[in-house]
Amino acid sequence: MADLGRIDLLGNMGNAVKAFEGVEQMLDASGLSTKLRHLLKLRASQMNGCAYCVEMHTREARADGETDTRLDHVVVWQEADCYSDAEHAMFAWTEALTNLDGTRNLDELHGELATHFSQAEIAAMTTQIAMINVWNRLQIASHGRRSVAGGKVSKAA
Repeated sequence: MADLGRIDLLGNMGNAVKAFEGVEQMLDASGLSTKLRHLLKLRASQMNGCAYCVEMHTREARADGETDTRLDHVVVWQEADCYSDAEHAMFAWTEALTNLDGTRNLDELHGELATHFSQAEIAAMTTQIAMINVWNRLQIASHGRRSVAGGKVSKAA
């Protein structure tokens, strides 16, 4: 997280931040595809309006070999043919668990996930969705909806 400071999370809740980092380390070792995790984090961050996280996860995905075309189309994944059926199922699950408006049929979405992923992968994916939503909310609460473009802090819409 950028040190731009409305709330000093590390100073006041350092143990919680360390625990969240520990969960991320478990997710790193979960076997869930790194590319899939990047796409998941990017989509949730877009939905939550966290410019800092969108920038960070886009940069990390590029560094790990994700293409600009696929990154550019995350926001319109339903209309894009550059994603696999498994990735479409992951995006739908991510959106359903990020926006808990009750309009999505979770049993149907889980059924589609189960055709592409093991229960262990679905559990890791679900935990990753929860964690990116935590990180987005902590980032926004601490620093607002800001981006750090070119090393300079800027307010995002």
